[in-house]
Amino acid sequence: MPFDYNKIIINNVIKITNFALIMTEHVLHPRITDSSDWVTIVFILAMGIIALTKSIHENRFEDFIKLIFSDKYIRIYRDSSNLMSMFSISLFFVQIISFSFFIQILLSNFGYGSKTDWILFIQIFTFVVYFILSKLLIEKIAGTAFQIEEYIEHFNLQKVTYRTYVGLLLLPIDIILYYYDSILKNIPLLVLYSIVALNVLLYIFSLKNYRKEIFSKLFYFILYLCTLEIAPYYFMYYWFTKDSA
Repeated sequence: MPFDYNKIIINNVIKITNFALIMTEHVLHPRITDSSDWVTIVFILAMGIIALTKSIHENRFEDFIKLIFSDKYIRIYRDSSNLMSMFSISLFFVQIISFSFFIQILLSNFGYGSKTDWILFIQIFTFVVYFILSKLLIEKIAGTAFQIEEYIEHFNLQKVTYRTYVGLLLLPIDIILYYYDSILKNIPLLVLYSIVALNVLLYIFSLKNYRKEIFSKLFYFILYLCTLEIAPYYFMYYWFTKDSA
């Protein structure tokens, strides 16, 4: 009986394809999504950006690091144009990495994901970027509509500065929480509460610096505070607690 070479070739191709699919599903896919190599690379990238920023803007970086002890940085770099400087953009990227990792660690802690899942990190990173930039844009539009544009620009610069500072402080904590699994599960929550408390204190400090402008247009500021500072975080909290209920 003559051999049907075409049938043999087709059968072999099917076998090879099935084997490849099995390998992809059971071996390659977990290694891609759950490998921690990408985390190390991202952490090194963040540290590299900080080191490069420090070497290029040495004096400014030193003033920035002392922000928690002195308002010298705020007084020197209070012009709104500094919001788009390379110094601010570089450290903005670092803070996004820092906050994104922390959110992923929190989600992993509550069982909503894996801290080694790079796809989840990209989703969180993208969400954080869009949230912050959209909020800044809306605040600028609202400032123009409420005729408090100049105040909003300075206020946003100060908020971004303090948030960037918190992001830099959070980065080494992210590294510890990521690489040490033996840490108690309550520690990330304690860090979260500390970040919220620190941000509230810094926010109050920012309001204190602009109290004259606030009292001169108190109604518009209260409207701005409710719609753009309180409402977004409330809806995020409501959405998260509703889905987790």
